[in-house]
Amino acid sequence: MLKNNRNSNEASAVTFRYKQVILLRSDLKMSCGKAAVQASHAAVSAAEKARKENRSWWHGWMEEGQRKIALRVSSEMELLELERKANESNLPTALISDMGLTELEPGTVTSLGIGPAPSSLLDSLTGKLPLY
Repeated sequence: MLKNNRNSNEASAVTFRYKQVILLRSDLKMSCGKAAVQASHAAVSAAEKARKENRSWWHGWMEEGQRKIALRVSSEMELLELERKANESNLPTALISDMGLTELEPGTVTSLGIGPAPSSLLDSLTGKLPLY
C-alpha cells in the first residue's frame, strides 16, 4: 500500500493501474458534508460490487492505495448517461439516491461510483469531466 507520508514529488511520480471515479451532481448545490456522504456511499457501494464481480481489479486497486477521483456532472441526465455507458463497458457501478432525511427530497439521485477498474477504461469514459 502507498504510504501517506510521501512528499508531493514522490506521489506525482506514482503510476496507478486502477482507480475509482465518483461522479457528483453539481446542480443539486449539496453542502460539503452532504456531498462527502453521498460520495462515500458511491465509493463503498461500487467497491463492494467490484470486490464481488471483478476481484482482480479490486485487489489491484487495494494494493495501490485505493485511488479515487471526484468529478462533477451538471445534471441527473448526464449522470444516468454515464451510468449507462459504464454498464455497457461492464464496469462496476453504484448509483446513489438520497433517503431525503436532510437536504434533498427522498429518491434524489446524487452520485455515481464507477470502479475500481483499470484507469484507462475509466479515463476513456470520464477523462474530460471537471474535478468536483
